[in-house]
Amino acid sequence: MEPINILIITDAQVDFCTGSLGTREAVESVPAVVQKIEDAKKEKAIIFATKDTHGSDYLETSEGKYLPVVHTVKDTAGWEFIPEIKRALAGYPVSVVEKDRFGSFELEERIRLKTVEMGRNVMNGQDLVITLIGWCTDICVISNAIILKAAFPEARIIVDSKCCAGVTPELHDAALKVMASCQIEII
Repeated sequence: MEPINILIITDAQVDFCTGSLGTREAVESVPAVVQKIEDAKKEKAIIFATKDTHGSDYLETSEGKYLPVVHTVKDTAGWEFIPEIKRALAGYPVSVVEKDRFGSFELEERIRLKTVEMGRNVMNGQDLVITLIGWCTDICVISNAIILKAAFPEARIIVDSKCCAGVTPELHDAALKVMASCQIEII
């Protein structure tokens, strides 16, 4: 039986690329991210895209107290996917998951539901290949990768390092090392 291929695009939003928390590395990763999406579409992969989503009270939240930079407030320009990602995803069935924290438990739930819809109830993740890309490697990418590895211990969990960017290059590299130590494949 063929594995189920899933691509998770983590927070490919304006504020993490060219906006309030943007980095040069995120901007530089855009062509690789777009190519990864195009490849996934050719393979008929299941695509999920997360959107970091905050309210106007962000600075009063625990996260806002530690990271006092307003970002990805719902329905603002910074909350939207960057134009290149919007174009790459246009016309392809994508499940968007809004999340108000670093990692999303809803991703696990949606993956399970999707496998049941396909007649392939994948309890421990056997026959799943889940690839994560996006921003920020050291916060949201790592959080979701760890959640998914815990939820699907037998799945092949991959992080494509060329399609990620961290808050800093050093934190990006550190996150990749931590994920590798948790048996997440880094390519």
